[in-house]
Amino acid sequence: MSDKPRAVTPPHIGLRAALRALLIVAALPLLLFAFAGTWRWWQAWVYFGSGLLFTVASRALVAVRFPDLIAERANSLENQEAKPWDRVLVPILTVFGPLVEWAVAGLDKRFGWSAPVPTVVWWAALAVLVAGWALATWALLTNRWFSGTVRIQTERGHRVVHTGPYRYVRHPGYTGALLGNLSSMLVLASWWALIPAALVAAGTVLRTVLEDRTLQAELPGYKEYTEHTRYRLLPGIW
Repeated sequence: MSDKPRAVTPPHIGLRAALRALLIVAALPLLLFAFAGTWRWWQAWVYFGSGLLFTVASRALVAVRFPDLIAERANSLENQEAKPWDRVLVPILTVFGPLVEWAVAGLDKRFGWSAPVPTVVWWAALAVLVAGWALATWALLTNRWFSGTVRIQTERGHRVVHTGPYRYVRHPGYTGALLGNLSSMLVLASWWALIPAALVAAGTVLRTVLEDRTLQAELPGYKEYTEHTRYRLLPGIW
């Protein structure tokens, strides 16, 4: 089967989707500073700046490599073919969960609930955060069908991807998200924010299980792919 998309994203749709994503990424983390009650929080600026950089760079690369994927991701929640359970999980894991994490981290900064994060731990957390975002970006640039919700994209020629990070785990995007989500709380120097981050991580694992079952049942060739790529998220573990 050809690896070319069946449709090209109209330029105005891709631009609108890109601008909307950029607005969300730029605006929502500002709530961190609102909860903290101060702009003088250098850890949050590092987190905010690096996240914005990765988001802009990855979306720009996707727009060049897979222009139709921009529109697919922009309209994924509205697509009636998206699995009902995923239309519930996605807002929880990508909007409400992070808002709770940022609220806890911001209030922690304001009231000083957490003990200081040791310097070596902070730098290690930043390295893991960057690695997580890089892995998720790699997966996004490898998988033409990296939609925002779980569905079989028949009209886009959906097929199994087994190159790039998909040689090692079946859901590298989720692996990157887990690494980035948990480590970012330590980059923000908040031990307490690890609690909601752990809940978001549990939800991500649940979504991985449900998506993997869906793909095995509905995507031709995926079950055979699982026989060669055994692990879902962590090589040698699960």
